[in-house]
Amino acid sequence: ASAYAEAQPIMAAYAANMTLIGPAGSGQLAKMVNQICIAGVLQGLAEGLHFAKRADLDIESAFVRGLSQATRHNRLLGGAINISREYIEQLTTIDYSRDMALAAVVMMENAEVLVGVARYVMEHGDGPGPAPCEFAIVLADAWQGRGIGRHMMLKLIGVARDRGVPRLYGDILSTNQGMLELVRKLGFRLQRTPDDATVMRATLDLGPA
Repeated sequence: ASAYAEAQPIMAAYAANMTLIGPAGSGQLAKMVNQICIAGVLQGLAEGLHFAKRADLDIESAFVRGLSQATRHNRLLGGAINISREYIEQLTTIDYSRDMALAAVVMMENAEVLVGVARYVMEHGDGPGPAPCEFAIVLADAWQGRGIGRHMMLKLIGVARDRGVPRLYGDILSTNQGMLELVRKLGFRLQRTPDDATVMRATLDLGPA
């Protein structure tokens, strides 16, 4: 306990809340239990990860309407949009010959609940092969911070690479530190957009153009 008290000023620089869980070695046990719990969540989501489709219109509507103002702000880069049925239909109408949308669902009370969507949309290029694609991802607030976003992004990147997409890119608010850190760890390079200092452009090269 005395060592914990001595270390508190240093640890306060890394975290707002700290809990002493026991003597030396206890942290390893807690970390192991935490990793097992995360693995279980990801395993369940891996089984529930599928292509978004028009039949998902109702659960997509509930998903979008359930997002907090902060999450909508990040997803829409600070803008606002009327969540109409027409807007939801646009989200669930995907041309899979060019674009991709993945949906993560869980079963809750015998019903499918959408907890995340990752997608990319291909540019209209003049070349014979696939063109660069703009990506986007959004997670339900209650499911953020569990590694789900990373799992979905890895899947989306894998699909894009398999399809010969040369590059993925996306715009992220400079205040959205969680998303910036995620894409940085996935190998994206970040740079400010020339026409808006509040937005960062994340780019990942996948192969020959």
